[in-house]
Amino acid sequence: MGRETADRDLEDIQTALSLLQESPDLLRHKAAISTQFKFYRVREHFLVCTKLKDSLFVLTIKHGEMDLPTRLGELEPTLVQEADLLHKRLVTAEKKRHKSHFKK
Repeated sequence: MGRETADRDLEDIQTALSLLQESPDLLRHKAAISTQFKFYRVREHFLVCTKLKDSLFVLTIKHGEMDLPTRLGELEPTLVQEADLLHKRLVTAEKKRHKSHFKK
């Protein structure tokens, strides 16, 4: 049962990621939980996301039974830094890709 549940959860999360890629407006802001992040529920789990410029980042996935406000309060400073770092890496990679495209 554990493996089947995990496989189903992964499949549902992948579906959710595809939906969010197409329609990021599906994300919900829950100020009572976090002022920094947006959320998308996938059955018992929450995708914790942030949007920087035109990029959507899933920073963590948390089970709905945990005390989400407390846990995010502990993680929030680090998650914000990680999102900024991921965005910078994405921008750098795009610039490199753009430069190599024009060199051809």
